[in-house]
Amino acid sequence: MSSRDAQLLAKKQGVDLVEIAANANPPVVKIIDWGKYQYQKMKEEAKNRKKARERQSELKQMKIGLKISDNDLNIKVRKMRGFLDDGDRVKIMIVFRGREMAHKEIGNELLKKVLSLLGEDAVVEGKAQMNGRNLSVQVRRK
Repeated sequence: MSSRDAQLLAKKQGVDLVEIAANANPPVVKIIDWGKYQYQKMKEEAKNRKKARERQSELKQMKIGLKISDNDLNIKVRKMRGFLDDGDRVKIMIVFRGREMAHKEIGNELLKKVLSLLGEDAVVEGKAQMNGRNLSVQVRRK
């Protein structure tokens, strides 16, 4: 359609003639309502920004006491796997209470057990560190 005909048709319908691809030969234009087009484009950009923000991985924390039972530990490991599957990083914290500080080797064994239960999918970032009464390490998905 010629540009003159397209302009007449757009004026007749009471809408705008918008250039979509200027570099094309011949240029591509659409007959649309400019206000509605801008609104839809703004909504789409907001949706894309929200998705980009959601894709960033969060740091989740999981606290585990030294006297945790096997079943409770399995439940926490299952929850950690869910976080890792969602793309989040997990900070595993072994919490020492009272006189448990004298037995840090038990905490290291528990941490090794948790990491073995997580399996091959989990990759340890850095080494385990003591921060006050907590032994912590960060884990991410492979």
